[in-house]
Amino acid sequence: MRYGLACLFGLAGIMHFIRLEGFTRIVPKYLHLRKTAVVVTGIIELWISAVLFIKRPSQKFKQGINAFLLAVFPANIYMARKQLPLGNIQLPKWALYSRLPLQFILMAMIRKL
Repeated sequence: MRYGLACLFGLAGIMHFIRLEGFTRIVPKYLHLRKTAVVVTGIIELWISAVLFIKRPSQKFKQGINAFLLAVFPANIYMARKQLPLGNIQLPKWALYSRLPLQFILMAMIRKL
């Protein structure tokens, strides 16, 4: 499970740079430095991925990952509320909202590492 999560975070981090504009669109407009936020969160996801590949995470690191997942959760809510596309794919409204609980499933998986 650890390596699977490492791959997931790594892919997400890479996508922040490949699809910078798409990720910037899902950051709420009321936040400043939206592109910077996307770059920083992409770097954090790549860092999380690297650590998960290298070793089992400490309790503190797992808490940090879960805090990060909570911090980016508003972007997922914003994406669902505004029905923004995921890259070039426009998901139906139900699919955008069904993605929201996945964040908490990820958090539970992190706790079990």
